[in-house]
Amino acid sequence: MALEDPVIAPEPQAAAAVDMPPRFACFVAGTDTEIGKTLTSSAMLYSLVKHGARACGMKPVAAGAVMKNGQLHNDDADQLIEASNVHLPQSLTTPFMLKEPAAPHIAAALEGVAIDPVPILAAYVEIAAATDAIVVEGVGGFRVPLTEDFDTADLAGQLALPVVLVVGLRLGCINHALLTVEAIESRGLRLAGWVANTLEFEMTFADENIAALAARIPAPLLGRIPRLAKPTAAAAAEYLDFTSLPNWPGRRNK
Repeated sequence: MALEDPVIAPEPQAAAAVDMPPRFACFVAGTDTEIGKTLTSSAMLYSLVKHGARACGMKPVAAGAVMKNGQLHNDDADQLIEASNVHLPQSLTTPFMLKEPAAPHIAAALEGVAIDPVPILAAYVEIAAATDAIVVEGVGGFRVPLTEDFDTADLAGQLALPVVLVVGLRLGCINHALLTVEAIESRGLRLAGWVANTLEFEMTFADENIAALAARIPAPLLGRIPRLAKPTAAAAAEYLDFTSLPNWPGRRNK
């Protein structure tokens, strides 16, 4: 008498996953360094927390760290931590913390460190398992070298996240922004939105520049951050609307 094949019941975890809300994650890039990526990323985390999400910021590579209380600290990474409500070890949120305030590949060479995407990707997976939302902030502009043959654009490609572009309002920003948009799209990445950030100095014809960018960038303008007396995550969030981003909490995605 032949034995019947056993009936295998579906795994409960797989069935439950169908009803789980989609996870929010994005990669925040900039048209240059010191352009407002951290302020925008922090504002995004602040808004996520207000929406009830378990949110964590990630700065995979940070240069210009100083020792405080026996641990290396970087201002940008610290701001992301402050805006997050899920706090994980620094080895996950910033796998490569470098002391020299220079381009990452230079700082890493000076410190005898080899920046490797594998621990970054592994850390991202661990963060994703512990959160509902992740904001990954790049370093410098979109194409900053990390090694001889790997840059931040390659990292964004390996993470395969929607990109939010921060444009610093200054002379030349139209060219910088449009070239960065081309670089993002050429890698098959989705440009999900962009932010106009007012820098410390006033820009002549700022409104006209924003209008020119809005007509040419194939993604929604998420807001314009003015010059803030106190540039905090909460203050910047007042001027930004992230609800059009894919998988934003409460958004119905098609």
